[in-house]
Amino acid sequence: MTRLSTPCGSVDGSSLVTDGTTIHRFLGIPYAGPPSGANRFRPPVPVLPWSGALDCTAPGPAAPQNPESHAPPGSTPRSWSEAGCLNLNVWTPGTDGPAKPVMVWIHGGAYLMGANSDAMYDGTRLAAAAGVVLVSVNYRLGALGFLHLADLLGAGYEDSSNLALLDQLEALRWIRRNIAAFGGDPHNVTVFGESAGAAAIGTLLGMPASEGLFRRAIMQSGTAERYCRPEDSARVTSTFLELCGLDASSAQHLLTLPVEQLLQAQAALEQRVAAESFAVPLPFQPTVGTPSLPVPPLDSVRNGVNRGVDLLIGTNLNEGSFAVEMRPPAPADPDYPDRAAAVLSGAGVPPALASGYADALARMLRREPADKELLEAAIADSLYRQPSNGLLAARQVAAGGGAPGKNFAYLFTWRSPAMGGKLGACHALDIPFVFRQLDAPEAAFLTRGEAPQSLSDAMSGAWGAFARTGTPGTPALAWPEYGGHRSTMVLDGESRLEADPRSEIREFFETVRLLPAS
Repeated sequence: MTRLSTPCGSVDGSSLVTDGTTIHRFLGIPYAGPPSGANRFRPPVPVLPWSGALDCTAPGPAAPQNPESHAPPGSTPRSWSEAGCLNLNVWTPGTDGPAKPVMVWIHGGAYLMGANSDAMYDGTRLAAAAGVVLVSVNYRLGALGFLHLADLLGAGYEDSSNLALLDQLEALRWIRRNIAAFGGDPHNVTVFGESAGAAAIGTLLGMPASEGLFRRAIMQSGTAERYCRPEDSARVTSTFLELCGLDASSAQHLLTLPVEQLLQAQAALEQRVAAESFAVPLPFQPTVGTPSLPVPPLDSVRNGVNRGVDLLIGTNLNEGSFAVEMRPPAPADPDYPDRAAAVLSGAGVPPALASGYADALARMLRREPADKELLEAAIADSLYRQPSNGLLAARQVAAGGGAPGKNFAYLFTWRSPAMGGKLGACHALDIPFVFRQLDAPEAAFLTRGEAPQSLSDAMSGAWGAFARTGTPGTPALAWPEYGGHRSTMVLDGESRLEADPRSEIREFFETVRLLPAS
């Protein structure tokens, strides 16, 4: 048994040895008060100090969520609790010696599912290999984390549509106050995450309240452009109320409905949105024009918010393959070019110009894309790659004084052998490489025992180096800043540096965004 004393109270953890390094782990530590009862749909409250020693030898519960429809084979539904979900896990090599860099993982899951206890996020090996203190955070999901109630419930609920982000900020404040007790440096914190976790980080970069809470950020398959306007969030709320058997006049009953009833309505909402989408259904997203997120994140970034934060950002080549291969066919589905046009329209490409995207893709491929290939690429570019390029561009022109943060980019291209190779370098495939969990049961479906350990070594080494120094360069990977050449590390069995990969598509998107609105 390992016991540590923190400003919040004592915690009992456990220890294990991995690759010759002893790692101490403390699981399920509460970082905020229970977000249930009178605190439902309200911002998190600081956790009260506890007396005695808290047993932190087992993970805490996840946030309330529905079972995952496409869960990895062999996985079981996550155990959740509305009252106990705001918890975090800590892995540390120890408290002796100089303070260690801190890496804070924010999990993905479309803002609907996921947990810090998922096996692929086990921080033991990464903490040992990188010599860092690793933290993974739970936060509220779905309606409980994003339902827009400012217009219906009034005072105290002005930021109900951004509670997931406020939870993450509260976790970062807890880390700033307590992480030194675990051997971490509170002044050298790197937030990193994938998918919705990376989108959350992109949003945090544009939230004034986040300044000073982290020094560096790593965004894996995320974007700073995933948000809603208040009127869009209000429409989602109206539909959700209807699915709960309520309306605007009875919205206050949301405060006392059993959480299971909220999840039933959420599942029905998810199904409606999924039926209307050829990409990734996202019924809940942060809302701009709110106290914590007054303007779109990219605007804040251009205005200099978090200007000094170092950024490492990238995407996987085939981000859209799950959406293309796993979506059940429907009789009313249009042909693939029209589906691609619908996806591109959501990214601001007018339908009349969608053929220009197909032309740009053909120039890049030096051949005509197949139907599924066109749709998959449209999803990857609309939701992930081009928004990542947009954030890099915004950071290049950010206003303000002081030294600007450094920018680094990557493109992950190692192809999964799953489903006969149909998934390619799919969404989330990078996670087990970073966490050195290639053999985790959840990763086995994608890696099939064929993933190169050398790539995992290189990626985990680069992520750790970035957390320590602000640059991902290592003896294994000479990695320059993004800069004017748009230098990008292509991560594969044999990694290489490229200047502005897939530039034809980036140029198409930039041209479209410069055109006047019709």
